[in-house]
Amino acid sequence: MENLVLHGDFVYSKSSDDLAIYEDSYLIIENGLVQGIYPKIPPEFAGFAFHDFVGKLITPGFVDLHTHAAQYSIKGIQMDLELLPWLNNYVFKEESKFADEEYGAKVYGYFTDELLKSSTTRAVIFASIHSKTTLNFMDMLEKSGLKCYVGKVNMDRNSPDYLCETTADSVKSTKEWIERCSAYKNTRPILTPRFFPSCSEELLTELSKIHGETNLPVQSHLSENLSEVAWVKELCSDAKTYSEAYHKFGLFGGRGGKVVMAHCVHLEDRDIELLKENQVFVAHCPLSNMNLTSGVSPIKKLLKAGVKVGIGTDVAAGESLSVTENCKAAIQASKLRSHFLGDKFDQLTAKEAFFLATLGGGEFFGKVGSFEKGYEGDVVVFDDENLKSGRKFSPAERLERLFYTGTYSNVFAKYVSGKKIK
Repeated sequence: MENLVLHGDFVYSKSSDDLAIYEDSYLIIENGLVQGIYPKIPPEFAGFAFHDFVGKLITPGFVDLHTHAAQYSIKGIQMDLELLPWLNNYVFKEESKFADEEYGAKVYGYFTDELLKSSTTRAVIFASIHSKTTLNFMDMLEKSGLKCYVGKVNMDRNSPDYLCETTADSVKSTKEWIERCSAYKNTRPILTPRFFPSCSEELLTELSKIHGETNLPVQSHLSENLSEVAWVKELCSDAKTYSEAYHKFGLFGGRGGKVVMAHCVHLEDRDIELLKENQVFVAHCPLSNMNLTSGVSPIKKLLKAGVKVGIGTDVAAGESLSVTENCKAAIQASKLRSHFLGDKFDQLTAKEAFFLATLGGGEFFGKVGSFEKGYEGDVVVFDDENLKSGRKFSPAERLERLFYTGTYSNVFAKYVSGKKIK
């Protein structure tokens, strides 16, 4: 693995409200891990490969904690629907097309290409129920150099016949798929019950067994939409809250394998307690939640409660794979929430959004999302010279401007664990 010295202006999160800023400095990456940031290159690192990005803004890689690659082709369409009719009338039909390997290869290729252009270095991704097409997608991601979790989706009830496996087939295909994932280094499997309504109690029990045996992480959806929340209470009447329905089947953290739940818009106090107690990550998907009229997740409240939170793009309900765009949306949505609830302390700052997109979500992957010593060398280099202005901005201001006015064209270079991939 290459040893590197990167020169530029560095910004990273020390906490949700504290930025570390080092202008005209040198980041040392040795064997894929950060060794530190220095005002000059220490003699012991003088022989490392030198990459000069003088004047450019350099941050840790951005992390997308939740997105759907099999929905890529329909982003930005049917945004006048709410969650359940959107799924039933549109999304499920699109995902069924991934039984065709040729179609899957085309769409997953587009998805991977855009992910490479973006500021994202790591992502947690839903594929579809189709094992072969999912493996083909994982092949693409493996070659890209990105580090990702990818899930073969599980669904055995309350779903169209064309996108619904039997319980036995879903379990069997999931186990076989996991075995075939062993050769990957950068692309890892994640257990993926779509959401509680689409998985029978028998299937959830079997997935919980696999979770316990393999220690694989789990991804799903939680409390996205009020109709969905009410439906879960009908399906699992002995659970007082949505999170308890997952917890009942051992799929809500607290026993080893990590868990990430997307959305978490309509939470009760018990949900927040379980999220914190079981170290479950929340993937905040602001663009998606606004597009499908789901609401705005109480992110500031979750942060204050000690819940782990990151950013998710949630394509296709979210129209963009850009984590930076979702940072802007998270800030804006929190302002609307605080206005209508009359709580000015509910507003997210740019510092907090940056934390969610890097260190907050990065923790799901381990020591990721910071330039502190020992963290993995995931880096994004931004060239913001085309964001013209008559004045000079501080690094923190430049970062905020990238959230609000930047595009993929501002992503100049990317590194994952010290390896340059763009």
